[in-house]
Amino acid sequence: MHRSKAMAAALGATTTGIGAAVYVGLVTGAVPINLGIGRSTRPLGPLSVEIAAAPDTVFDVISAPYDVRAPRAMQAKVSVLERGTDMVLAAHYTPVRGGLRATTVETVRFSRPERVDFRLVRGPVPEVVETFWLREHGAATLLTYDGHLGTDLWGLGAAWGDVVAA
Repeated sequence: MHRSKAMAAALGATTTGIGAAVYVGLVTGAVPINLGIGRSTRPLGPLSVEIAAAPDTVFDVISAPYDVRAPRAMQAKVSVLERGTDMVLAAHYTPVRGGLRATTVETVRFSRPERVDFRLVRGPVPEVVETFWLREHGAATLLTYDGHLGTDLWGLGAAWGDVVAA
């Protein structure tokens, strides 16, 4: 009888440890899961905001973290891994709950001055596509954000997508 309690406790501890490791791996992007089964997508946006600056200026602000001379404050948040003429592959670092840091790797494509596109390569969900549209709006810029987020594993993945999108 005593032995079965010890085995049950060991099994419980092991299950808890595995669950915690999977959670940390998912949250930080260290263990990306892309199974391709039960895939569902949810929209991100659209969200729009008017900015009191010309589209070229807004474009410069969005693209600054990916420039060769990125502002020092951004260097701890973004690391360009590969650079092309109109696109970069970049790692983005985001603090999350529990003192963890999520790392996502994304392609960022620049189409001056009207749009910047992001596509997830590695992260806590299998699919994210985002676009920032910049349109002249009088003396200002109308910035519109939209995209979608995709998860696997039916309802379980959709619930995880809600956590990631929050």
